[in-house]
Amino acid sequence: MIDDTLEELQESIQKAQESLRRELAKIRTGRAHPSLLDSVRVDNYGTQMPISQVSTINVPEARMLTIKPWDKSQVKAIEKAIVQSPLGLNPQNDGELIRVPLPPLTEERRKDLVKLARAAGEDTKVAIRHARREANDLLDGFKNDKEISEDDAERGKKKVDEVVQQGTGAVDAAVSKKEADILEV
Repeated sequence: MIDDTLEELQESIQKAQESLRRELAKIRTGRAHPSLLDSVRVDNYGTQMPISQVSTINVPEARMLTIKPWDKSQVKAIEKAIVQSPLGLNPQNDGELIRVPLPPLTEERRKDLVKLARAAGEDTKVAIRHARREANDLLDGFKNDKEISEDDAERGKKKVDEVVQQGTGAVDAAVSKKEADILEV
């Protein structure tokens, strides 16, 4: 029972950390990366689809993305989706290929992006604490139902705290790595 509870806790923490990785990938650094456009949706014959599912995204230079649609009639729709996205990018269309230059980040914008990264990290920590609370409640329930002894419940809670500390440590490491990438000029 204690092992099952710990396993569920670890799964919850891993899901929260994976969500954090996806959120941090959306935050722009000074360098181009194809995952930067993951959140942008294109109207593809009446269906909203990610850009990566209707085109090929390449990084020819450190501050440039190129997008080559599989269907040339989608060039305008992709360009429109990028312009309307909250990324603040200005694509250049030559009829077949869309070039997206990434302007250098200002110091103020870098600080805003660091705040976004920290907020995503804090949201992940809240999710981890919520999972810890659920695990501790399960252990208390087992103890009250006399399925485990009080000593086993306390040992289980100590293991829960160890797992949570490892999880929050990994979150802190991921956020600080992203901060370093953002602040790097």
